[in-house]
Amino acid sequence: MKVIISAESTHDLSKEMIEQNDIRIIPYHITLGDQLFVDGEKTTAEMFEYVSKTGVLPKTNALNVFEYVEYFTELRKECDAIVHISLSSGLTSSTNNAMLASKEVDNVYVIDSKSLSTGIGLLILYAKELADKGLDAKEIAKKVEDRVDKVQASFIVERLDYLHKGGRCSGFQLLGANILKIRPRLVVKEGKIINDKKYRGDMAKAVEKYCRDILAEFDTPDLDKVFITFTTATPEMEQAARQVVTEAGFKNIYQTYAGGTIASHCGENTIGILYFNDGEQK
Repeated sequence: MKVIISAESTHDLSKEMIEQNDIRIIPYHITLGDQLFVDGEKTTAEMFEYVSKTGVLPKTNALNVFEYVEYFTELRKECDAIVHISLSSGLTSSTNNAMLASKEVDNVYVIDSKSLSTGIGLLILYAKELADKGLDAKEIAKKVEDRVDKVQASFIVERLDYLHKGGRCSGFQLLGANILKIRPRLVVKEGKIINDKKYRGDMAKAVEKYCRDILAEFDTPDLDKVFITFTTATPEMEQAARQVVTEAGFKNIYQTYAGGTIASHCGENTIGILYFNDGEQK
């Protein structure tokens, strides 16, 4: 049985990973002012430049049922079944639309990742490993669903500007945060993004503290792989994150750039570590 692993463009895996694993992608549409483009057509740098000039945030547009039906129908011509891993239903209506579409196309299994960015990427790579072992689509979907709640996905944000523009914090909070150099931590819980902690001071030091805190709180990591994912980052920020996850004992450390979704909501110098938290207790 040939099983294709699929996802939307919110996975933030590198182009090389997508090509090496033959992952199929249906892209989101992003609106930037009066421009509508496919996710990936513009770089995050171009998006940030636009926001800097206009003050207008990009908007991601949910995919509709018809788009998924067309997409799944074409994919099914190449395979026996599809396992599609979608952006968290707590963040978009696309997931429900994909599930509705799967009822119209045979042998399509849609999984609510309850995550975003390379949190989805972790599930994609796991699904691909299972497919390569010869499991059928139903078995793959069940095993991936069992691992959804084990994904640790979080980020630290340098500034509140984008969260303010998106209506997620007040002008007073923005002013105070920028003066005091407050760096919010965003964690995905039950499929939604929450701000559960704040750091202060130099961003590289805040990144190190954030990484150590996450590993202490989510303390049973599967040490096979970890993602360091960012919109932009200074070399010092990257090094701080890499040092902590290296010390933690991760075998494979992957650095990837966050795409339009994370960039639209969090802005520049947003960085996170993402991994499965279902390893052995230390």
